Amino acid sequence: MYSRLDRTHRALPVILGVVTLADVGVLFVWDAFPRLFPAGSHDFLASISLAMIAFAYLVYQIAHRPARREFAKAIMLAVAFLFWAANQLWPDFRQATLFNDVAIALFVLDVFLVMIGWPPTSPDGSFAETYGDSRKEEQC
Repeated sequence: MYSRLDRTHRALPVILGVVTLADVGVLFVWDAFPRLFPAGSHDFLASISLAMIAFAYLVYQIAHRPARREFAKAIMLAVAFLFWAANQLWPDFRQATLFNDVAIALFVLDVFLVMIGWPPTSPDGSFAETYGDSRKEEQC
């Protein structure tokens, strides 16, 4: 069953998330004023944002203590972000296309697993879904 974390257990993932959001803000500053930044900084900023949110999400999941299958799914999602980060950091690397394809495959698999309800212990809100009162829907 999904439970909300108390402040103590939320602190580190939230701090990591805020740092990641700040990095994304810097990335947008780069988009507006690329001459203010050293060459190659965009690739680094993009990759660090993806890697940081993967790490923050894993820390968040560890604090939540999900069931093994749910944690395995969280690891899969974090790995997808890490492959995407590798593709951003080393776009000219020979395996960059492979990194990108692995990330795509893992993201697609993650969404598919949400759609089929695997693992069955996953809360419905794991995919930002909202449901109305089912009694009202039945009356329509």
